[in-house]
Amino acid sequence: MLAADIPGPAMQRARGTARIGTAIRDGQTELATLYQEGCAKIRLPRTHDRSLQAVLINTAGGLTGGDSISWSAEAATDARLVLTTQACERVYRSLGPSANVTTRITVGPGAHVDWLPQETILFEESRLARSLEVDLAEGASLCAVEAVLLGRDAMGESARRATLADNWRIRRNGRLIHAEATRISGDPEREREGLPLLRGAKAFATVLYAGANAEACAHRVRAVLPDESGIGMSLIGERLIVRALANSGLELRRRIVPIIAMLAAAGSVPRLWSL
Repeated sequence: MLAADIPGPAMQRARGTARIGTAIRDGQTELATLYQEGCAKIRLPRTHDRSLQAVLINTAGGLTGGDSISWSAEAATDARLVLTTQACERVYRSLGPSANVTTRITVGPGAHVDWLPQETILFEESRLARSLEVDLAEGASLCAVEAVLLGRDAMGESARRATLADNWRIRRNGRLIHAEATRISGDPEREREGLPLLRGAKAFATVLYAGANAEACAHRVRAVLPDESGIGMSLIGERLIVRALANSGLELRRRIVPIIAMLAAAGSVPRLWSL
C-alpha cells in the first residue's frame, strides 16, 4: 500500500445539542425542561424580573470545520425568556467543511423571547453555516440580534477569506413573515468593498423585532439612532429591522446596544454584554 493510500487520522469534531423549555408559575417564568449533550451547555443565572435568562455555552471554546451545535428553546404562554451567550463565539480556520450552528425557537401565545447572542468572530479562512428558525404564536413577540466581526480588532485582522451562510426564517402561526439570507463567499473585492454591501466595514449586525407593537417600537428606536451613516431602519408590518455597519467591534456594539435595550423585554442587554 502506498503512503498516499493510507487514510489520515480522523479529526476530532465538536458536537453539541441543548434544549430548554419554560413554564409559568405565580407569574414568573421558570424552567420546565432542560437537555444538554456534548459541548452545548445552558446555565441559568438569577434575574430580578419575571423573565428566565438562559446562557448558552460552547465548552469546546470555538468552532471549526465540521463542528456542529444545535440550540432549541420553547417559551410557554405568556413567558419571558432571554437567550444569550457567555462570550463571543469564535469560528476558526477550516480545512474544508463548514461549522454548523442551528437555532430553533418556539414562542407561545403572548410570550416574548429575546435572542441576544454576543458577537460571532470569523477568523481567516473560517467557514460558518448558521440558521435561525422561529415560530411565533398569536400575540407572541421576538427581539433577535446577530452581530458578526470580521477578524479581531486588536490583532489587526480582517478575515478577508472567511465565508458565512446565515439563514433566518420567522413564522407567525405557521405563515412565513420574514426570511433573509446573508452570504459572504470570500470575494473581498466584490463583497467587502462594494458600496451596496459591506463597503469596507469590519463588523455588521442585524436587529429584528417582530410583534404587534412594532410601529411604536420604531418611534422609540428612531430617537436613539446615531446621525452618522452605517445604520438604517425599516418597518414592514409587524417587523422592525435595523442593520448596522461599523469599522470595529467596539463601535458596532456602541451602536446596537441602545437599540437592543429599547426592544428587549427587560429594557436592557444581558449583564454578560457589559464591556
